Amino acid sequence: MSDSKHREDMVTMAASLYARGLTAGSSGNISVRIDDGFLMTPTGSTMGTLDPATLSKLDLEGNHVGGKKPTKETFLHMAMYRQRPKAHAVVHLHSTYAVAVSCMAGLDPANTLPPLTAYHAMRIGKLPLVPYFPPGDAALGDAVANAAADHHAVLMANHGPVVAGKSLQDAVYASEELEETAKLFLILQGMPTAPLTPEQAEEIASRYPVGC
Repeated sequence: MSDSKHREDMVTMAASLYARGLTAGSSGNISVRIDDGFLMTPTGSTMGTLDPATLSKLDLEGNHVGGKKPTKETFLHMAMYRQRPKAHAVVHLHSTYAVAVSCMAGLDPANTLPPLTAYHAMRIGKLPLVPYFPPGDAALGDAVANAAADHHAVLMANHGPVVAGKSLQDAVYASEELEETAKLFLILQGMPTAPLTPEQAEEIASRYPVGC
């Protein structure tokens, strides 16, 4: 895929996420791996009105080499790419329901959301919780990298999800499924629920390998 097509796809996907309320203001960021590095959303930008020509470009080591200055959360993306060599895109959102879940007490740090639907098991699998660190803290990147060694999607406490995918479309779809499951999880609080059994979730995951 050409550089210009990657840029167009990023702008289109970002605008769709913004229009549907999955990110607000200047929150959230996305990136795509290209042949000679990475394309990333610029710092302080809104995903609703990105300009393909001014997207940040980074080299293979993550150094800024073109376009506007990249997002301050570049280190989250690079942590995912280092641990997920098959990943070609990363999406980080401050989506309402996923962030709400990330603020809850008593979550299972190994798997914060139950497999309420087959689609969650198919697109997310287990979702570990990364402990809270202040925004921009380098230790957050290390914590995300540790979790990403075994998972293509993680939830950062009091912050939001980071999801890697084989393509930008895959990463966006998985992020959307994570948000929908978080919404269901909150709606069902206090109600008897019947998520997929471990055996059912494993069967789905074996039939449709998750992540990248």
